[in-house]
Amino acid sequence: MVREIPDSSLNRLDSSQLEMMEEMCLVVDANDNIINSASKIDCHRGIGIRHRAFSVLIFDSENRLLMQQRAEEKITFPGIWANSCCSHPLDIEFENNDAKEGVIHAAKRKMFQELGIPMEVSESWDYSHIGRFEYSCRWDDEWIEHEIDHVLIVRANVDLSINKNEIKETRWLDHNGINQMLEGKNEWSDMVVAPWFRMIWKHFIKPHYPNMNDLMNTNNEEIINCGRLSLTKDSSNGRELKKALGEHKEIVEKEIMNSMEKISQKRLHGAMTHLFAGGGKRYRAILPRLVGEATGIAHNGHYTLGSSIEIIHNFTLVHDDIMDQDPIRRGLNAVHIEYDDATAINAGDAMLAVGFEILADSNEISPENLKFLVQSIGEMVRRVAEGQQEDFDFETRDNVSEEEYIAMIGGKTSAMFETCAETGAKLAGADSKTVENMADWGLKLGLCFQLMDDLIDITGDTETLGKPAGSDVVQGKKTLIAIHALHSNNELPAFKKVYGKGECSDNDLESAVNELRKNGSIDYAMDRAMRYHSEAHQILDSLKPSPALEVLRQLTDMQLTRIN
Repeated sequence: MVREIPDSSLNRLDSSQLEMMEEMCLVVDANDNIINSASKIDCHRGIGIRHRAFSVLIFDSENRLLMQQRAEEKITFPGIWANSCCSHPLDIEFENNDAKEGVIHAAKRKMFQELGIPMEVSESWDYSHIGRFEYSCRWDDEWIEHEIDHVLIVRANVDLSINKNEIKETRWLDHNGINQMLEGKNEWSDMVVAPWFRMIWKHFIKPHYPNMNDLMNTNNEEIINCGRLSLTKDSSNGRELKKALGEHKEIVEKEIMNSMEKISQKRLHGAMTHLFAGGGKRYRAILPRLVGEATGIAHNGHYTLGSSIEIIHNFTLVHDDIMDQDPIRRGLNAVHIEYDDATAINAGDAMLAVGFEILADSNEISPENLKFLVQSIGEMVRRVAEGQQEDFDFETRDNVSEEEYIAMIGGKTSAMFETCAETGAKLAGADSKTVENMADWGLKLGLCFQLMDDLIDITGDTETLGKPAGSDVVQGKKTLIAIHALHSNNELPAFKKVYGKGECSDNDLESAVNELRKNGSIDYAMDRAMRYHSEAHQILDSLKPSPALEVLRQLTDMQLTRIN
């Protein structure tokens, strides 16, 4: 009998699956230490609870991998394709002590329950524990997964007797078949692949497979943080975000250009509008409106607010390019190149003034809110200036710590995202706690954005980026990638040959990037970006589910894949 759970929303769920939801999972901290236990339903519902899990990958003698399609009766992630077997060790004997022994025991138990593999058969197998990773992934507004997943590899030829309540279908896939599945080719075009399997493939399997000896001997002690993963259902792929950006972009761009008409001096007006001709997605201009829609009542004042912040953002870019002597911005000549330094400085000053002026002109912003906005945006400008000065000063220092770097980008970059989110919520009439939470979300979003910007700078190309690829390296910027490399105590001759030299050949830069990748510096920065990405999603969990909230989630996800 299933214990009655007083929640009418659960009545529609499969009784067998619901019964298993009462099993007690192992709640763990960020280092995978057991701190408590909680039911599966508590671990997977609402904002979720971090818990221990395992993923088994069974390869046969032909090096084919067993994949399963989860049954439609599954409460979370029904119908998606995943690895051979995945579940959780429980708070029971043999599974709640030693982590590796516990997940292996749990794997044997679940392979019998799901795949019909007798435990006397699985007992004789050799299990390779090749690593752990943490991730979270939301299925819908109600259900979420948040695990530290232990990855187990097994070589075995085995007969299956699948449990139809757990598994809809199984396939044995070779290397080509796995690639087709992950790329959505041929028969896989309408199938959804588990995001955790994509992480297993990327971090553990792909670097070695189909060399099974190397794969079986892999031993990653560090927990890889994969952040919040996205599940692409119905091929939406950020559809709601793209639609929202499209709806709002034309409105804010029109307001921005109308605001610039305050400047009658022709050359100054041209310098002020120059960067806007280079395009851009106008995320900062639209963000206050998106936050307003998710937290309260959005109105036209959000467009004025976003336009103000976007104009001020472009003022900082104009001055930033002068200080860094960057010649290209958004595929165009920087303003100081297109015009001259004096005109560029003057244009930036005028843009700052216009940004504040249009707020005071708005009939949609009350005097009380105007004071809050002016104070918040004024603080933002000050923090950006402080962050920019720190960034500039870092170039002349031999040693900059990771903590100092994060604090610097918290001002130079994140302050703008933080202000967009905070003021957007305030203008929508949100309560003080929500305003505070959204400010924190914007901060995390901005940190993720800047770390990804650092990564894109050295892994992209000039044509795609709209600015010189690798400029941070050759200019000697103290990015998190560079800080990790400089503190690693490794030789890194290629990196040191080009770092801070002002210019270098394409071959030398490519060698330096490869060296940074092998040194783990690029992966380290990516790990930090994914941590902030995950923390941003956790903050969004406090908001009421809505289409507008889904837009903010997709905007958060977009930071890990964007090209700005």
